[in-house]
Amino acid sequence: MQLARLLPRRALAALALLFGGAIASPGVSADQPAAAPLEPPVEVSSTVSYQLVGRLDVDALNTILSVDTPKFFGVDVAYTPATNAVRLYRVTYGSVIPEQGNRPTVASGLLAVPEVEATRLPLVSYQHGTVYGKEQVPSFADQSPETQLMIAQFAGQGYLLIGADYFGLGTSAEPEGYMVKASHQQATQDMLTAGRAVIAHLGLADDGLYLGGWSQGGFVTLAMLERLEQSGTSVNATATASAPIDVFAALNGFLSYPRANDADWVNSLFILSAFSFENYYGVPGLARSLIKDAHYELARKAYAREPVDPTKIPTDLHELLNADYFDARFFAASAYGRLVAGTEVYRWLYATPVRTYYGEADEAIATGLGRLAMTYQQAMGAGNPNVEAVTTGPTSHRGTFASAVPQWKIWFDSLN
Repeated sequence: MQLARLLPRRALAALALLFGGAIASPGVSADQPAAAPLEPPVEVSSTVSYQLVGRLDVDALNTILSVDTPKFFGVDVAYTPATNAVRLYRVTYGSVIPEQGNRPTVASGLLAVPEVEATRLPLVSYQHGTVYGKEQVPSFADQSPETQLMIAQFAGQGYLLIGADYFGLGTSAEPEGYMVKASHQQATQDMLTAGRAVIAHLGLADDGLYLGGWSQGGFVTLAMLERLEQSGTSVNATATASAPIDVFAALNGFLSYPRANDADWVNSLFILSAFSFENYYGVPGLARSLIKDAHYELARKAYAREPVDPTKIPTDLHELLNADYFDARFFAASAYGRLVAGTEVYRWLYATPVRTYYGEADEAIATGLGRLAMTYQQAMGAGNPNVEAVTTGPTSHRGTFASAVPQWKIWFDSLN
């Protein structure tokens, strides 16, 4: 079967534009043929199964690289052409929610398998950025331009590729756990375990693990790396793009030191994190304490992916949020602020080589935040040489990712 290269028109399209146009999906013709029925899932164990959901041939992969990616991300970047077709599988796996006493749950993710003769292949775990549609995630790759780029650039050149959808997204029945650190760590670590089980079931094996992620996914990538290093799991290298590695610093920037180019969709960071923290950390009323009463119900509906008029949600933070939160001392002392302060992924000694890519015109991640991991690691004595901040020049938030991906590929290739 052939995976569509354009995002399908869906009822969630309005949500894609909810927070000032952060995600914009190209439309498709109303008479687009319906997708072929999916093959039945294959059980690997009592908690892991997989299902073939699509296939991309070499021409389709190269169209992603040469046409779709430049159109969506707004920059022209030279990518190495794909050399092999790729099969796409949706993996379903059991996990637990650490913040809720390890309550069992079921999550989903993507496994992309290159059609090559070799049976031992390098493996990339990709962590996706913020999305506003429940299915704009790796295992629904036709709705995820960032995942399509990763598939085309890595799986299209002989890499195995996995990507967790995170709790609350994909096929998960949970509420979204946006920036809930331990849950992100659990979802990604368990996806790695499940992905490797499926890879083995397909008669393959991975030959070295690499991590990569953009935006929210950059945070999740470093959270995953922290968990893997703690568990003794070997990682060859890790790369991020536009990563908000210290959420307290990021949100304080928007509240207290706004820039002229700050994105009008950063309201989503406050809305999604407030409701996610309330649900996962069990703090009733947390979101209501942050969001003004006049906009609370619209914000709740947006978080819950319920129908909502996106034009009714303010992009001006002073209009959306209660005034107390613009007092830095109040913000830091509040229940929300204390949870945000614990949401960081750089205050440990990185043992794995890490490169954090940042854009000098990024409307969401300030240059100082993009360089923070390196600054912190180099502040220790003679400095930890394992982390390097790399500029992609005057690129936007999307442009930073699109520009970084081929550099990730060159670096990962050099370590194989």
